[in-house]
Amino acid sequence: MKNLKRYYTLNVEPEDVYNALTNKKILEIWTGEVAEMEPIVDTEFSLWGGSITGVNLEFEENKKIVQQWFFGEGEKSIVTMKIHSHKKGCSVELLHTNIPDDAFENISSGWDEDYFGALKELFI
Repeated sequence: MKNLKRYYTLNVEPEDVYNALTNKKILEIWTGEVAEMEPIVDTEFSLWGGSITGVNLEFEENKKIVQQWFFGEGEKSIVTMKIHSHKKGCSVELLHTNIPDDAFENISSGWDEDYFGALKELFI
């Protein structure tokens, strides 16, 4: 199992990023796929038409999201996104722990390209 830590800067306010990560309709706009999401602890979520599934563990409005992601064969990982004010808008500190070794490269590039790459496009 591997861990991944990244930082992303976005030219919008923390509230905008938090909303884009927790609002079902906005998630569907920037991912281009069906999403299930409620910013309520212990609810299940699904992103990219079911490619990413899990349970919401913690929300601190406009500041923090913690989720448990499911992988095949009962493996689970934890995703923590902390949103901070930044002189250019906001920064997101991402920590993704317990990633299966065989999924690490795909997950790593997915965060950069599919997740935060698409999110940056939303705010252009």
